[in-house]
Amino acid sequence: MGRKTSNIPLLSKGVSTRDMIQLFVHLEQMQGASVPLLDALGDIRDTTENSRLRDMMSEVYRDVNEGNSLSEALSRHPKVFPNLYISLIAAGEETGDMVSSYRQLIRYLKWRDEINRKVRKATLMPAVTAGFVFGALIFLMVLVVPEILKFVENMQNMMKMDIPWFTTALIATTDFFGAYWWAVIPIPFIFAFIIIMLRRLSENFCYRMDLMYLSLPVVGNLIRKISIARFSQTFASLFASGVDVLKAMRSAQETVNNLSIREALDNTIQYVKTGSPLSEAFNASGEFPSMVVRMVKIGEESGNLTEVLEHVGVFYTNDVNEAVDSMVALIQPLLTLILGIIIAWIIAGCFGPIYLNLDKFMAN
Repeated sequence: MGRKTSNIPLLSKGVSTRDMIQLFVHLEQMQGASVPLLDALGDIRDTTENSRLRDMMSEVYRDVNEGNSLSEALSRHPKVFPNLYISLIAAGEETGDMVSSYRQLIRYLKWRDEINRKVRKATLMPAVTAGFVFGALIFLMVLVVPEILKFVENMQNMMKMDIPWFTTALIATTDFFGAYWWAVIPIPFIFAFIIIMLRRLSENFCYRMDLMYLSLPVVGNLIRKISIARFSQTFASLFASGVDVLKAMRSAQETVNNLSIREALDNTIQYVKTGSPLSEAFNASGEFPSMVVRMVKIGEESGNLTEVLEHVGVFYTNDVNEAVDSMVALIQPLLTLILGIIIAWIIAGCFGPIYLNLDKFMAN
């Protein structure tokens, strides 16, 4: 009877991608130096500074010592070692070349860490800028503009000035913010919470949202490139390690979060399952550019598919880098322009009545 899946407390420190990289680098170096696996696992257990990883490696060491394979021992910790890792290590155990499996894992983890860094850059910087714009708008509408508009309204009462429409709109907006600022501030957070809950509760809603994301200008193209990059790089790593094509494609598909693209990749897997060449399956999905399809076809015809798939991974990595840089370069000026328009509206609303009624000022 097999040992149950580990339940290490979730309150302990998490295991980061960098921790995983260090772990497999350690195993790769030890294996390359012909150090027995148990000794390598014991060394990792004794030297790691991460308490959660140390507890986990103690269990892995015990399981391997009891006769289980490394892939079986790691599979009992699915929250830290997903199927992709297990597939790569199991492939190394089957071929007897664990060093290559470790190297593929290290390359993949470093690539994923870089992609995640790019994704954070693509989302965090615009979010911070948007938050600054929103905060500046609240500050101006609640504290600054009302004081200026009081002066304008006093002058209107004294001199019977004509108030332009943009000033009237500004007065109405500041009155609204002044009365309901406490309700306006949490609206973005409430909206985000509702979207997250709906995505968790309804797969149909999640699919429609993902489909909508792909139709957005700039953002949709970036999501598509990141998703296909994850699939391609993962598939290349698994295939290079000797994992079966269909199994490698299914494992790679799990790295894609967008349900619409995942559905397209599912169709790709079905094409391959019926015996179609990989290049034809990629072409039929509609998600891979023609250049990638041609590269895969050349790899199939030349018998050098592994190297070609690695080039595809590099292609998508560079493509994602360029897409992220382009999006960030576009969003920052756009948000700055929005803030500029708001400030221009405030200035026009506050001082426009005075300028439009200069004759009355001069008469007084």
